[in-house]
Amino acid sequence: MPKSLKEASLIVPAAKEAARKDVSDRDAGASGRFAAGSDPAKREQILEGAKRVFMKMGFDAASMNDITREAGVSKGTIYVYFENKEDLFIAMVESERAAFLASVRSVLAGHQDIREGLYAFGVTFLTHMTDEKVVTAMRIVLGVRERMPGLCRHFFAGPQNLRTVLHGFLETHVAEGRLITDDLELAVGQFLDLVSGSFFKLRLFGTMETPPPREEIDRVINGAIRVFMAAYGRHDVSVIEKAKEHA
Repeated sequence: MPKSLKEASLIVPAAKEAARKDVSDRDAGASGRFAAGSDPAKREQILEGAKRVFMKMGFDAASMNDITREAGVSKGTIYVYFENKEDLFIAMVESERAAFLASVRSVLAGHQDIREGLYAFGVTFLTHMTDEKVVTAMRIVLGVRERMPGLCRHFFAGPQNLRTVLHGFLETHVAEGRLITDDLELAVGQFLDLVSGSFFKLRLFGTMETPPPREEIDRVINGAIRVFMAAYGRHDVSVIEKAKEHA
């Protein structure tokens, strides 16, 4: 199989169609089998293999042959599920993003107290963002940004992302009067910046070789919450309003 994304896109369509038909015919002939390209377990098997290859080799060095071998599937099967290497990488990113967002939503849903919710969110977020697999994936994306700007946009922004989840949580507390802000989008971005601290950049650029210890994560998160609540907490706003009256 070709080594590059460009070469992969030149695969004869008839050959790919034949591979699809071969898998489809076999699947259709076996009672109780999924139709070609629709077996979630097989798709996950391919994605797990792709993840191991991308994390080890990077995007450019990895080939569909490498992924086929690692996933333990045939060449025909992998092209039934994914068009090319870029398609596979995007699907891997989406799978990881969905799992992470589900965990964040679950964490926030378990906390009615805003400080407890922000703390749980912060720990989950910072632990995830400094994890070796996540840092490696971001380096891969940044490495191909000039040739594949669409991949970068897809990686860093989506219909459901971290800002969306945090926005929903803070919006509830604004509606119930625990927070006061006339620019919720700004508040969301500020908390994310406060929470990430300097750890994420240090990890991304290789200055910090391992994830920060839990006590350092706690220190950063607690500091972020103090600053955030000083700016947007209801009790703090009343003090500011009184100060304005005397100004």
